[in-house]
Amino acid sequence: MTDDDYEDITQRTLHHYDDNARRFFAGTIDHDVSQNIEALLTAIEAPAPYTLLDFGCGPGRDLKTFAALGHHAIGLDGSARFVEMAREYSGCEVWQQNFIYLHLPGATFDGVFANASLFHVPRDVLLKVLNELNAALKPGGVLFSSNPRGHNEEGWNGPRYGCFHDYAAWERFVVAAGFVPLRHYYRPEGLPREQQPWLASVWRKPLC
Repeated sequence: MTDDDYEDITQRTLHHYDDNARRFFAGTIDHDVSQNIEALLTAIEAPAPYTLLDFGCGPGRDLKTFAALGHHAIGLDGSARFVEMAREYSGCEVWQQNFIYLHLPGATFDGVFANASLFHVPRDVLLKVLNELNAALKPGGVLFSSNPRGHNEEGWNGPRYGCFHDYAAWERFVVAAGFVPLRHYYRPEGLPREQQPWLASVWRKPLC
């Protein structure tokens, strides 16, 4: 892909979220992601409260939860509308950044919560993005990701671009970025695998 391709992917996907921000908020505000939040927080071995990056925070649902639990949570999203909504809803600091062109402080976060966000990153630049998230974590920090799973398809799904990894492919990318796998699971809980469209995984940045 060229830089123009990445720009097209980003702008078309973000345009969809900007145009549907209120509808997205109403449709997701009641989603129960407590299993994912617990998976991140229980894997962090540093003393609480934690400094957390909600990567792809959307309108701020999980940011508000992290703050209510006493943590210092910072959001990041590419959608200007989501950034505005997340600041208002959560009361947290929120950064507007393109996922493909990140500017993150080094060794700052105890955890990165990437819930339904990293699948929007094209495969060609995924390793770069994961390396940048690794660099933003403190040694021993934890990355949580949840993505719609698939058979490694990549392309447009309606107005949004996505990559739909299986676990083996996802593991290769994240391990190549220097992370150690801790666990993975499928969601929603308690259903047959064919009814579990989400792949969640937890990873640690080594101490050295």
